[in-house]
Amino acid sequence: MPLTPLDIHNKEFGRRLRGYDEDEVNEFLDQVIKDYETLIRENKEMQNQLLSLQEKLNHFSNIEETLSKTIIVAQEAADEVKHNAKKEAQLIVKEAEKNADRIINESLSKSRRVALEVEELKKQASIYRARFRTLVEAQLELLSQDGWEALDSSAAAATETLQKSSFE
Repeated sequence: MPLTPLDIHNKEFGRRLRGYDEDEVNEFLDQVIKDYETLIRENKEMQNQLLSLQEKLNHFSNIEETLSKTIIVAQEAADEVKHNAKKEAQLIVKEAEKNADRIINESLSKSRRVALEVEELKKQASIYRARFRTLVEAQLELLSQDGWEALDSSAAAATETLQKSSFE
């Protein structure tokens, strides 16, 4: 067990002949007591400082640990957001590709229908022209037959008869 200033103060030395000067020894002991008390006080102050610094160190260690965990959580959240954004972008691209394919297929289908309609119209026009040509040729043939001349002379005679009868 360490000495206390009281132990030093109460220490009694035996007397002998030719011993040390009692006043000098007492003065020295008083000085040792003062220095020892100072050292004990400083030691307690340093222990208190050490405790305070240890508490601060623990506090900062907790802050550091919390910050590290926060950084890890933030990194994980950022990775998750990045991953979700990639997934969403892929979905958007797939949807756009589907829409593009649908639009292309619809356009091709419309194009085929229009081409078929054009071909049908060409056929109808060709049929119409052929029928019209046949009709015109038939009419020309009728006009070139002899029956028209007879009709023409009968009509002229009928007209003359009508004119004569109207004068009479």
